[in-house]
Amino acid sequence: MCLTTPPAVLVLEMDDRAPRRARQFLRKARCPEHNASVLDEAVLLMSELVTNAMRHGAPPITTEVACNATSGMQVRVSDGNPEAPTARDAGPDDQSGRGVHLVDMISDAWGVDPTPNGKTVWFRLRE
Repeated sequence: MCLTTPPAVLVLEMDDRAPRRARQFLRKARCPEHNASVLDEAVLLMSELVTNAMRHGAPPITTEVACNATSGMQVRVSDGNPEAPTARDAGPDDQSGRGVHLVDMISDAWGVDPTPNGKTVWFRLRE
């Protein structure tokens, strides 16, 4: 684990401000020593996952960020719905439906882990 920055957790209320709060949290909680170059991508992907949790998940929504100096930044978004997110085929005029594709294209690794009360969707970005 990173000796510079400890893991951080934020529980979000299910309201329209949740994605913005998650982005602000990530900007403050990320490791400035190891994760500076991947911050913009991480903020985008966290916003997508929190938005998915708001639209398709169930409370509570919990976000976590951790740094492992050798494997990069890991972000986790948990919610109370056990169903894994699915990729949609969004058309060029669709306003939504690209989140899972973005996570898959931008992250170095990602996945879904079941939890006793729902699921956790996570991704990892390397410097």
